[in-house]
Amino acid sequence: MQELPTSIGQLSALQNLDLSCCSSLQELPTSIGELSALQNLILYNCSSFQELRSSIGQLSALQNLNLTHCWSLQELPTSIGQLTAFQNLNFTHCSSLQELPTSLGQLSALQKLDLSLCKSLQELPTSIGQLNALQNLGLSLCKSLQELPTSIGQLSALQNLDLSRCKRLQKLPTSIGQLSALQNLDLSCCWSLQELPTSIGQLTAFQNFNLTHCWSLQELPTSIGQLSAFQNHYYILGLFCDPNIIANNKERCF
Repeated sequence: MQELPTSIGQLSALQNLDLSCCSSLQELPTSIGELSALQNLILYNCSSFQELRSSIGQLSALQNLNLTHCWSLQELPTSIGQLTAFQNLNFTHCSSLQELPTSLGQLSALQKLDLSLCKSLQELPTSIGQLNALQNLGLSLCKSLQELPTSIGQLSALQNLDLSRCKRLQKLPTSIGQLSALQNLDLSCCWSLQELPTSIGQLTAFQNFNLTHCWSLQELPTSIGQLSAFQNHYYILGLFCDPNIIANNKERCF
C-alpha cells in the first residue's frame, strides 16, 4: 500500500490505527488530522515513510505514536507540540532523523521518549527540559550525539536515562545532578566519555549505574560515595583494563 484515501478522515470514532510494515507508504493524507478520537497511531517498519503532515497536530486525543524503523523520516513538523495528550513517543531506529523541533518541549503529558538508534541525531533541543512528566528517555546508539543540553537537569520526573553506545558522547552536563528522581543511568560503551561531573553525587534516588566498556574514562569522582540509594554498579574503566581485554570486548558495543 502506497497511500491512504483522503476519506480516512471521516472515521470520527477511530481510536487505533496500525499501519505496521506498509513498506511503500511514504506519507499520510492531510485529512489524518480530522481523526478526533484517535489515541494510538502505529507506523512501525514503514521504511519508506518520509513525512508527518502538520495536520497531525490536530489529533487532540493522540496518546501514543510509534514510528519505529521509519528509516526515511528526516524531520518532524512543529505542530507535534500541540499534542498535549501525548504519553509515549517512539522513534527507535529512525536513522535519518537529524533534529527534533523546539515545540517538543510543549508535550506536557509525555512520559516516554525513545530515540534509540537515531544515528543521525546530533543534538537535543534545549526545550526538552520542559518535559515535566518525562520518566523514560532512551538515546542508546545515537552515534552522532556529542553532548546533552544543560536543560536536561530540569527533567524532575526522569527515572531512566539510557545513553549506552553513544560513542561520541564526551561528557555529561553538571546539571545532571539535578535529576532528583533518576534511578537508572546506562553509559555502557560510551567510548569517548572522559569524565563524570562531581554533581553526580547529588542523585539521591540513584540505584543502578552501568559504565562497562567506557574505555576513555580513567576515574570516578569521589562524590559517587554520596549515593546512599546505590544498589548496583557495573564498570570497566580504561585505567584498569589490559589492552587485550579491551580489544576482545569491543564487539559487545556494536
